[in-house]
Order: sequence, then structure tokens, then C-alpha cells
Amino acid sequence: MAHPLFDLTGRVALVSGAASGMGKQISIALAEVGADVMLADINLDGAEATAEEIRSLGRKAVPVVCDVSKPAQITAMFERLDQEFGQIDVLANVAGVGVIGPPESVPIASLEQSLNNLVIGRFAACQEAGRRMLAQGKGSIINIGSIAGWNSLGRSHTPYGMAMGAVIAMTRELSTEWAARGVRVNCILPAQITNAGLEARMATTPGVRDTFIGGIPMGRMGKPEEIKGVAIFLASDAASFVTGAILPMDGGNLAMNAGGTYPGSPRVSG
Repeated sequence: MAHPLFDLTGRVALVSGAASGMGKQISIALAEVGADVMLADINLDGAEATAEEIRSLGRKAVPVVCDVSKPAQITAMFERLDQEFGQIDVLANVAGVGVIGPPESVPIASLEQSLNNLVIGRFAACQEAGRRMLAQGKGSIINIGSIAGWNSLGRSHTPYGMAMGAVIAMTRELSTEWAARGVRVNCILPAQITNAGLEARMATTPGVRDTFIGGIPMGRMGKPEEIKGVAIFLASDAASFVTGAILPMDGGNLAMNAGGTYPGSPRVSG
């Protein structure tokens, strides 16, 4: 029997990056516990495929094209949400591409691209959702960050790490500003989560798979569906006194000293 604290029946969620990966899994998870969902992505066919899965659960699902690096498109998306649903109870900021490159040579335009995708876009969505949630006196915002915003990954991740550090700071600031008015803002920090892009990178970069796994005490990378329970918790009344939380979903990465090892680690011989 499901616990009623996790029930989102009658609530509306907006999830960006809903066509694939963690965004898709969050969308389906929220629908599985009762929410209706607006599904935002630059890949409309992929968002529609997610919508079909959600409709099969008996929930309303509306896909919409949105490039989160463009605030005007975010504004238009929320106007569509007002027309389709008339409310928003949960926002999950998942979409956004981060650029990497050596810090001594990465073009400033690439840094700007990362910031527009991962920071400006997330803030614009938080702002639009926040206004509506403050007016209704309740809501939950979930920002997807990264362990790269907490500790340095190196390996040319400076633009990405800068952006994700800003996402963490934004989450803390918004949670402080809005907590007394009923709006909770939290951030999930994934480690490496398997997807097609990551698999392609590991297949073409010798040793990088062992490097990733060497930093995860669980000894494996995460799976997109493993974000479902975390998202349901933060979206629901089960987390009614949780705001400003920076929650690792990293197999123990941040808990381990950077030079640490664990049994079976690629860094341990024999």
C-alpha cells in the first residue's frame, strides 16, 4: 500500500528534459503517484513518447518544445501551462547542456552557453514557477545539479562546474527567500548516470570508465530510473519540512575522500 504522504493526485508538475534520461524518469515517477505533467524538451517526438507512457497511467500529459537557454521560450511555456492546467505544484529543472574545455583556452562563448543552459534557464523557470507557487502558497522546486558543482572534477570541466556551483547557490538562496511562504526549493546532485552520450564517451576515451567508477564507492554508475524515488520524495508532502537541501545521488562519491579507495576499486590492485 502506498503511503498517502507521497500521493500527488490533483497536482501538476512541469519537467524539463522530459524526452529521455533523468527527465523522462522523473516525469513518469510523478505521474505514477498521481500528478499530471507538462513535458518540456527540444525533442518534441521524445517528449510525446514520454507523454504516451504517462497517458497510459491515466494522467494528463502535455508535451511542449522549449529551449531552456532562451528565457522567452520559458515564459511562453508557462503561459501554455496556465492555459492547459491553471496551476503548478512541482517544477523539476533537468534540461541543459554543459560545455567542457581546458580553462586556459575554452572560448568565453562556450562559458556563456553553459551558463545560459544551466543557470539562466533554471533561474528563469524557478522565477516563473515561483511566482505562481507563491500566489497559491505552496509548491516544490527540484533543481538537478551535479557533484561537479560541489567538488572539482578536473578533466576540463571548469565551465560545467562553475554553472553547477551556481545552481547550488541559487537553490539555497531561493529556498531561504521562499520558505516562509510555502515554496520549497531543493537540489539533487547526481554523479555519473548512464545514458547514450556517456556510454559513447566511455567507449572512445580509454580509462575514463575506471576513472568514474574509481570515485564511486558503490562500484558502479547510476541508472536514470534511480532518480525516481528521490524526486517523488522531494515533490511530495513527505518532504514538507525539507528545503534548501543539497542531496547527493552519487553512490557515495562526495562522502569519500578524493584519494580514497574501496574494496574492488579500479584503484586497488590485487
